[in-house]
Amino acid sequence: MANHKSALKRIRSNNAKRLLNRYQAKTTRTFVKRLRLTTDKAEAQELFKTVSGMLDKLAKKNVIHKNKAANNKSKLARFVNNLAA
Repeated sequence: MANHKSALKRIRSNNAKRLLNRYQAKTTRTFVKRLRLTTDKAEAQELFKTVSGMLDKLAKKNVIHKNKAANNKSKLARFVNNLAA
């Protein structure tokens, strides 16, 4: 167990950040799944804007790697573009 005040504070702040990161990553995954299940092109395009922003935000905060965010966005963009109008 940590004995320094700063180490105890670091443990508390790390736990708080971990919970927030897990929540945001899980929410983003849920939105990605929702987008993948969409069959309407207009709805998918609106959802894609939201999802790509969420992925960018996770990559910016290093919750996920920037290349993973780019790969996901690329695959989702191809999916949305291939949907029938």
